[in-house]
Amino acid sequence: MRFKRAGFLTKIVVLALLIYMATTLLELRGQIQTTQVQRDALAQQVAGQQAKNQELTDAIQHKDDPETLERVAREKGYVKQNEVLFFDVAN
Repeated sequence: MRFKRAGFLTKIVVLALLIYMATTLLELRGQIQTTQVQRDALAQQVAGQQAKNQELTDAIQHKDDPETLERVAREKGYVKQNEVLFFDVAN
């Protein structure tokens, strides 16, 4: 009888360990998925920041370019001397 009881207890312990391991694995899988989503979001932020950095680098490199200066001035509403600025009020 003692051997049967020991075998039964061993089976219960093994079953409890298997349940614990399965639960732990499921929790880890959820954490991995959450971390992957965070990683993807951060990768998108990095790509966006790199694009902004490239735009700023280009702007710095072309800061003395007359065409760039004229484009920026026109975007701010400036006009050349003797030019007439028309506003479209139909929209």
